[in-house]
Amino acid sequence: MTKIKLCGLRGLQDIAYANKVNPDFVGFVFAKSKRQISPQLAMGMRLALHKEIVSVGVFVNEQIATICALVESGTIAMVQLHGDENEQYIHALKRELSVPVIKVVSITCKESLLPYLSSPADYLLLDAGKGGTGMSFDWSLAQICTRPFFLAGGLNSENLQKAIATTHPFAVDLSSGLEKGGRKDFSLMQQAVSIAHRCNYLSPS
Repeated sequence: MTKIKLCGLRGLQDIAYANKVNPDFVGFVFAKSKRQISPQLAMGMRLALHKEIVSVGVFVNEQIATICALVESGTIAMVQLHGDENEQYIHALKRELSVPVIKVVSITCKESLLPYLSSPADYLLLDAGKGGTGMSFDWSLAQICTRPFFLAGGLNSENLQKAIATTHPFAVDLSSGLEKGGRKDFSLMQQAVSIAHRCNYLSPS
């Protein structure tokens, strides 16, 4: 079963949808973005979220102390780094926290991925750009990834099964592909989770 993360949730209605469709992960965006939410709102959303669903905090070049506070409060249980965070930063973060860390890699060519294969992060997330843009990349490039990864970038219910079959990700990550009119849509969320959980294409760990 391929795992799935629904990213960019922005309120209690989105949480209600997530509780019904039961993804493996949800993403709370704390970085500056149209999907950004406050720590206070995120805490309320976490409290309303089913306990078995893992909440992931999305950050861009954030202070480590800020991330630690959100983990220690129970708001998030996983960290996604979407900026210029280097190996030194990730090592420092992991010294402070015991939760898994995801490092996002913007894929433009084979060479853009190679330096990250030895990253101290627990997972890589392969994306086409800064996230939530709806743009995809050449999925064949993901085949050189020798470690568990999240696949993102322009995924939706129409291309998700093919993406999983082509790349064999640990998990898929959707945001804009779950939206209609800029808001999360229950039917799209339901379709995506159903497709991902039907696909048994897990990469070897």
